[in-house]
Amino acid sequence: MKNTTSNIKKISSIVALHSFLGLQSPSNPLITVIDHSHLTYKHPHENQKLNMDLYNITVKRNFKDQIKYGRNSYDYDKGSMSFVAPNQIIAMANQNDNSKNDGWSLVFHPDIIRKYPLYSAIKKYGFFSYEVYEGLHLSEEEEKTIDSIIQNIQKEIVSRLDNFSQDVIVSNIDLLLSYSNRFYGRQFITRKMATNDLLTNFENILDNYFSNKTDFTLPTVEKVATELNVSSAYLSDMLRNITGQSTQQHIHDKLIEKAKEKLSTTELSVSEISYELGFEYPQSFSKLFKSKTNLTPIEYRHSYN
Repeated sequence: MKNTTSNIKKISSIVALHSFLGLQSPSNPLITVIDHSHLTYKHPHENQKLNMDLYNITVKRNFKDQIKYGRNSYDYDKGSMSFVAPNQIIAMANQNDNSKNDGWSLVFHPDIIRKYPLYSAIKKYGFFSYEVYEGLHLSEEEEKTIDSIIQNIQKEIVSRLDNFSQDVIVSNIDLLLSYSNRFYGRQFITRKMATNDLLTNFENILDNYFSNKTDFTLPTVEKVATELNVSSAYLSDMLRNITGQSTQQHIHDKLIEKAKEKLSTTELSVSEISYELGFEYPQSFSKLFKSKTNLTPIEYRHSYN
């Protein structure tokens, strides 16, 4: 179903979110911690979608509803941590069971971090662009660490405001994101089977791109990620954690590898090779080749011969 203004609820503030969920007015108009066990609100219909001007960090456990995010949905029955940036569409479909919701959501308006370095730094955290099914699965010890930070934030929210309250809250948000980034790094490494399968499929896709003589187009990060059924941000972060290189760097390396093979084993001209590799202009191919090898394609061919 297409997203239309008729089935998207715009949430612009913490106050509006509390009202939407049937909760009391928030203690702080810029940030809230929502205990899911206190939620009794039911969405009016499964097509109700939310577009919030807010950051949303959520841990859900024993949750039987399906969260829809982008093209996919995810069952939080096993518990997971997810991250949603402002102006992303999310939706919840009720499953009509009587299971008890468990977990929390930290929701904050960008204004609370606007005057801090975190306002710019938060954009470096790729997990805000992950699909929801690429959530962070916490170990027991990791979950304790995350929960303790949330408890600190909650204490500051309900305590009497002073000149240091916002500083302490933002410092804890910064700490929460740093730990989340660290734990994602651990997840990329420890989930070896899934990671190895993804790496193998990634290499196969690149090989197919450069061996397919009927489709002379360059593979893009977005195209490859779509074929792997993961988000481009998740793919790049996974590769960077495991191999030290982003998706784009891997694509370029594979491209240069194929270019060297053609330069050294065929009589094709540089223009013909650049076209077969998906370049519209030979100059673009030559520029990339030299940036990676310190040689022009012609110089490489001569040196090899």
